[in-house]
Amino acid sequence: MQTTDFVNPRDVVQHLKLVPDMRVVDMGAGSGAYTFACAEVVGEKGRVYAFDVQKDLLTRITNEARKKNLQNVDTIWADIEQLGSTRFSDNIIDVVIISNILFQLPDKNSPLKEACRIIKPDGRVVVIDWSESFGGMGPHTDDVVTAEAALELIRANGLECTQTFVPGAHHYGYICRKKI
Repeated sequence: MQTTDFVNPRDVVQHLKLVPDMRVVDMGAGSGAYTFACAEVVGEKGRVYAFDVQKDLLTRITNEARKKNLQNVDTIWADIEQLGSTRFSDNIIDVVIISNILFQLPDKNSPLKEACRIIKPDGRVVVIDWSESFGGMGPHTDDVVTAEAALELIRANGLECTQTFVPGAHHYGYICRKKI
């Protein structure tokens, strides 16, 4: 993966080794960039679930999925700061992506706990966030969740880091699994 100034979701998804038929959650999906990149890889038998608290963003994702003829995308309203908000059973998701949302959340633990709960025993949680505030882009300096703080959150919520990567010049990335 080539390191550029900003994160390219398609590059990150290639790094995740997704395969057809997987079930993926994009937690805090925003514009849906990860949702669409994942949907293309997991194919028509796979599913991608885009969660967000902003209904207008979910509407945009739904409309864009229709335009792209991606019938494997489901948008679901959820407050990811509330444990259980995904309404999924335990151990059913292959990959959860948590990208660029930790810095926005007062409760940074709940999304990680929820991700740990819903991933399969061999599933993965991908955590990507800003490593710094950059030229007025990204979070305010006081809101940045450092890579070290993110790793502490990961460990405190039932996950362990199995791989680190640099998704962009101003971001860090962790691939995690459930603690054994």
